[in-house]
Amino acid sequence: MQNVCEMRQVVKRYKEVTALDHFNFEIHEGEIVGLLGPNGSGKSTAINCLLGLLAFDEGGVEVFGRPVSPDDMDMKQRIGFVPQELSFFAELSVADNIRYFAGLYESDNARRDVMVSEAVEFVGLEKYVKFTAKKLSGGLKRRLNIACGIAHHPEFVMFDEPTVAVDAQSRNFILEGIKEMNRRGSTVLYTTHYLEEAQELCDRIVIMDEGKNMASGTLEELIDLVDPTEAVHIAFSEPGDRVFNMIREIPGVVDIQEENNHTVILLTPPGHRLSALLEELKNHHISYTSLHSELPTLNDVFLKLTGKALRD
Repeated sequence: MQNVCEMRQVVKRYKEVTALDHFNFEIHEGEIVGLLGPNGSGKSTAINCLLGLLAFDEGGVEVFGRPVSPDDMDMKQRIGFVPQELSFFAELSVADNIRYFAGLYESDNARRDVMVSEAVEFVGLEKYVKFTAKKLSGGLKRRLNIACGIAHHPEFVMFDEPTVAVDAQSRNFILEGIKEMNRRGSTVLYTTHYLEEAQELCDRIVIMDEGKNMASGTLEELIDLVDPTEAVHIAFSEPGDRVFNMIREIPGVVDIQEENNHTVILLTPPGHRLSALLEELKNHHISYTSLHSELPTLNDVFLKLTGKALRD
């Protein structure tokens, strides 16, 4: 697949701080890629380099096969950016805000009006077109922020934490909208601290820390990197050595732990051994009163790669 963007061995320093440390990254056409990392990991620096807003010290950055340049207006017209900070004019109406940002790329008034109508419909703000932006709720402001960033129909859209501080309904609406943009042909770069969003939304995920690409791949590929296990929580009717010794002989069982009033059985690889465990329990007439299984998540991978220490 063709690369929409590519960063190769990019280094960006702020005096004694290295924000990007020989950072490598690419997005293929048609993908939704999540760029994840702790605070200060370099995500914003990477995005600003892709947008051509920030000069870097070493390496190369290309978008649509060309080196990024702050003066390349043709490239900018093909890119959309939805920042974490709300970036519109509080005193202007919803329609006038979108019209202004669409006008940065389209000079024809009739075509610009079509862009406004399409963007308003896409983010569900039809009832609010005449409202001034400052009168909108938090969730509606987020949707206006998106409309301003995508009104010109960009081929490549970068979203920087677009669901910060919104309710569950607004978050779901925004995520479904991003999926629809992707279905219509837009390639998407998505950053978030809500790992469950990335797990639901992204085709591929890149985890960065200290300016480096720590790991990238599908969720399944990332899980395989950290030697994960599936945790089966089970309350046996009659626990004891006979039960535990039998379980230890089952292929894929790596450990047995006792917690409060139940037992935790760790299986590997995750998602492939539970049925065999249940079959063996049935064959040995071992009964239980409750059972549930926990598969590894993106959160497990993230903490394994970046650590559990608090970040500033």
